[in-house]
Amino acid sequence: MHPFLDHRGPLAFAHRGGDLGHPENSLAAFEAAVALGYRYLETDVHATADGVLVAFHDTLLDRVTDRTGAVAELPWQTVREARIGGTEPIPLLEELLDAFPDVRFNVDVKAPAAVEPLVEVVRRTDAWDRVCVGGFSDSRIAAVRAAAGPRLATSLGPREVARLRLRSLAGPLLRGAGAPWAGVCAQVPERHRGIPVVDRAFVRAAHRSGLQVHVWTVDDPDRIRALLDLGVDGIMADRIDVLKDVLGERGSWSDAGNDAGNGSSTVPAE
Repeated sequence: MHPFLDHRGPLAFAHRGGDLGHPENSLAAFEAAVALGYRYLETDVHATADGVLVAFHDTLLDRVTDRTGAVAELPWQTVREARIGGTEPIPLLEELLDAFPDVRFNVDVKAPAAVEPLVEVVRRTDAWDRVCVGGFSDSRIAAVRAAAGPRLATSLGPREVARLRLRSLAGPLLRGAGAPWAGVCAQVPERHRGIPVVDRAFVRAAHRSGLQVHVWTVDDPDRIRALLDLGVDGIMADRIDVLKDVLGERGSWSDAGNDAGNGSSTVPAE
């Protein structure tokens, strides 16, 4: 098992830092998640025009900040002046890795230009065991794997997920066939365009192939319980208080690698 996944029980991911009243992908959001006990955080990365890697979801600044423009077309000196929700600066991924040395980050690489800076940040911070890279592009994930090698954990790309889904639906004689998987986990929605993705057969096929299954983004407690009953290995949520409560009622919160009150951070709590 890759060190990123080396915890008992289902993993609890704070999606973009979670929704506890702080702007998404802000240092304040991640700080609040860690204070709640989360040790797995999910974020996204883009590169600025001068190659600086920022933890930010959108291609444009417009939706969540007080500035406008494409991140990839602006220098870091300009992007750093934007405020998420009008109050919070856009963090660098390297700042997050440094601020939370005991936390692991699931990183969605959003653009080809972010691949090289991402691998360089992981290399510079020696965060090989603390980062898993995913995304919605087979080519970007392949580029990350080519640049970083197997030392860096990655999730399956869309085509690999489709292949795994087909394998889960195939007969028993076909389920073990096919090329080996380059990733360590399948990170998927419950459904895609109305078509079910995650069911017991999918989870079994993944586990048979040595892969974990992480499902996003799930905030309804009944859906979380149903997915855990299927045997999924991780849940990504915005309502991280709800996810923690469900895992707590099942006795799985500490098994997920979470330990409220003992998080290490160099950032003072507000």
